[in-house]
Amino acid sequence: MISLNLIYLLTVILYSLSVLGYFFDFIQNNRKVNKAAFWLLSIVWVLQTSFFILRMLEVKRLPVLTTFEGLFFYAWLLVTFSLIINWRYRGDFLVLFTNIVGFILMSLSVFTPTGDVPEELSQLLISELLIIHVTLILLSYAAFTLSFAFASMYVIQHQMLKRKLWGKRLVRFGNLAKLDKLSYFSALFAFPLLFLGIILGLIWAYIQFGELPWLDAKVISSLVVLGMYGYYLYQRAVKNTKGYLMALTNIATFLLVLINYFLSSSFSNFHLWY
Repeated sequence: MISLNLIYLLTVILYSLSVLGYFFDFIQNNRKVNKAAFWLLSIVWVLQTSFFILRMLEVKRLPVLTTFEGLFFYAWLLVTFSLIINWRYRGDFLVLFTNIVGFILMSLSVFTPTGDVPEELSQLLISELLIIHVTLILLSYAAFTLSFAFASMYVIQHQMLKRKLWGKRLVRFGNLAKLDKLSYFSALFAFPLLFLGIILGLIWAYIQFGELPWLDAKVISSLVVLGMYGYYLYQRAVKNTKGYLMALTNIATFLLVLINYFLSSSFSNFHLWY
């Protein structure tokens, strides 16, 4: 039986080749390389899914609770979403921008502990409510990443049009209105997932500890992210504000997502494992 380590190593190698292929296509407009990169990414998804299932059978739970598992699941979601959207909309450049983030997550997971949840916390952590909480949060992060990718493509194309940089690359970005719409709908899909994830996390904390950790760094930063995306959606849906400024707002808000995911846990007394 092929070991999990070998599957993981092969996944990282093929993932890097796929991202490099998409980047080469972005620079040279090479459709053959693009096609090869797509099939490599498809193989990466198969390997990631196989690793995920084998890991689930090994630990006998949904593997999303440790730092390593969370990063891996986040990257798997990005690959899944980008393949679906690429199949539906032919968004080649979206796949590139999304999977640059995904590959960084996979690479970072190499440097995280691969062990299971500490034994003293295992009984505390393994509950359906917590697993649903973490899964919803990671799903929202993946959707916010897609929204960020669309917004980044909008900003780049806007600058290319402003500088009159015509060519095949400009056409392949898609029109600005479509990018703006897809960025908005991705954020609209992610927002309720994040909201529900936070609510379930607070309920779980109250059940387990008898109090709500309002002053915890992770909780505070999550609420800030929720508020900023709420502002973005309000401006976009109610005020009907569109265009370059909203794309920049989206990008800036996603940076808060990254801060929330990677940094706030270091100052958290509540999220001991994640």
